[in-house]
Amino acid sequence: MRASSFVCTLASYLKSVAILLALAACALPPKPSVTPVAPTPVLTPVPWSAVEGWEGNDAAGAWPALLASCQALERQRAWSAPCQAAARQIPADDAAARRFFEQWFVPHRLSASDGSDTGLITGYYEPLLLGSRNQSERFRHPIYGVPDDLLTIELASVYPELKSYRLRGRLVGNRVVPYYSREEIDSGTRPLAGRVIAWVDDPVALFFLHIQGSGRILLDSGEILRVGYADQNGHPYVSIGKKLVEWGELRPEQASMQGIRRWGEQHPDKLPRLLAANPSYVFFRELPPPPPQGPDGPPGALGVPLAAGRSLAVDPRAVPLGAPVFLATTWPNRDVPLKRLMFAQDTGGAIKGVVRADFFWGFGEEAGRLAGAMRQQGRMWVLLPKNGS
Repeated sequence: MRASSFVCTLASYLKSVAILLALAACALPPKPSVTPVAPTPVLTPVPWSAVEGWEGNDAAGAWPALLASCQALERQRAWSAPCQAAARQIPADDAAARRFFEQWFVPHRLSASDGSDTGLITGYYEPLLLGSRNQSERFRHPIYGVPDDLLTIELASVYPELKSYRLRGRLVGNRVVPYYSREEIDSGTRPLAGRVIAWVDDPVALFFLHIQGSGRILLDSGEILRVGYADQNGHPYVSIGKKLVEWGELRPEQASMQGIRRWGEQHPDKLPRLLAANPSYVFFRELPPPPPQGPDGPPGALGVPLAAGRSLAVDPRAVPLGAPVFLATTWPNRDVPLKRLMFAQDTGGAIKGVVRADFFWGFGEEAGRLAGAMRQQGRMWVLLPKNGS
């Protein structure tokens, strides 16, 4: 959902471009002397009785998400048997579903190497925007596809130890420079002619579409257009909520998605400066309609549709994509436990760390309200197949 890559046919060219881009855009030395610090997860097998809230949870509700994960994982040796078993049965109730997971999986407590097992749980959703295929006075904010001049370089081609890192930029003559920032793109310094998928009427809604990574556009023709993440301009993400707090415009507790939107409505003259504070810019692709059965969310990084209330975006260096994850947290803005069997089916640029996840709430206004307010602490248990754990 939020990851893509650009493939070059000439390995030697790719290597030279990677070195140039490393020097020009990220100031990397010719050979890094220090390998970037990656999360150091610790997965400790525990009995089911140690999984907080396992007994009594609605495990049967996770079945469609399990079958979706199996679409991507069933050919892996460890997943073959449990996926075949899941396809043969529909659990009669939650107790039967729990027995299935207890039979085929082993729970592992997720913690960092320092012993911490608590981390930040945020939320995201699939928004609805109003738009058109044609530019007009009302619909004048573009949703761009991937530019033709965007270079994406996998650093592993030069430095194998940087296999999780990629650089993006563009060629100017024989030089590689950083790609255009959000401010440059929005100001028209470099309009991406011919790459517009649709035009929308709300710049703030468009900004949050970039953050969510996917959404639906209700076109003036009545058609519903679905778009999803295709690539990104390579600039780092900067939280505009934090910027508003730094500028003294909002208190920390007000810097939710809803609070930022209200601020934008009250200060339209200051809005361009705020949006430009985040130089990161996302490019999209059109998505096909959802399948007739199963989850109807946008495809995540696993390549399967996300399930509302059952899919998580995780750091794949800490949690294997596709794995069941039991999450113990609280509801947004409420001190009420939220303990649920989820599936790691997505990733995100801001989702970095060991005990760190983004909870997919689904589509629409209510999902947006919950996602925008969610900033909870939580714990996670990763369920791994018995014959592969």
